[in-house]
Amino acid sequence: MNREQSGLDIVLVHHPVLNKVGETIGSAVTNLDIHDIARAAKTYGVDNYFIVTPYDDQHMLVSEILEHWKSGHGATYNPARKEALNLVRLEFSLEAVIEKVSEERGRKPLLLTTSARAQEKSLSYRAARDRIAEKEPILLLFGTAHGLAPEVMESTDYCLPPVGADTGYNHLSVRSAVSIILDRLLSS
Repeated sequence: MNREQSGLDIVLVHHPVLNKVGETIGSAVTNLDIHDIARAAKTYGVDNYFIVTPYDDQHMLVSEILEHWKSGHGATYNPARKEALNLVRLEFSLEAVIEKVSEERGRKPLLLTTSARAQEKSLSYRAARDRIAEKEPILLLFGTAHGLAPEVMESTDYCLPPVGADTGYNHLSVRSAVSIILDRLLSS
């Protein structure tokens, strides 16, 4: 089935992100994030799911996992998983993703971030939905660990409002946050 592209690509950033004391680090890729975010992305019609990590060993790990599910035994065992994982693209830097998406879309995408904390450069979900409906190229960034490093946040156009309730606790897994945000942006 050929579907029209949404213009929305998502990025799971593993570097530069923050640790719990606010230092810039690189976090490890997790198997669950690869699978679950790919499945959410496929469900909601995201065009590409980029995983960004500068570490060679993490690239090897992700490549092995993808190979198993896209062309190994996993591909025949679970074709639906294969279909979702076909969205995954592995890159060494956010800059490389922006360059590739700009080239593929014919212009630089709107860079939209997420955070568990409210940010100054905020864009409402309604405004983001409108831009998606207009087929504006959008690159939606999610951070691992304790969120995207300040240099990433400062280099982007807008940040979506945090998800969560007024419970005083807001530290969702990135898999949960991606699913909630994609539902808010792309559900019918």
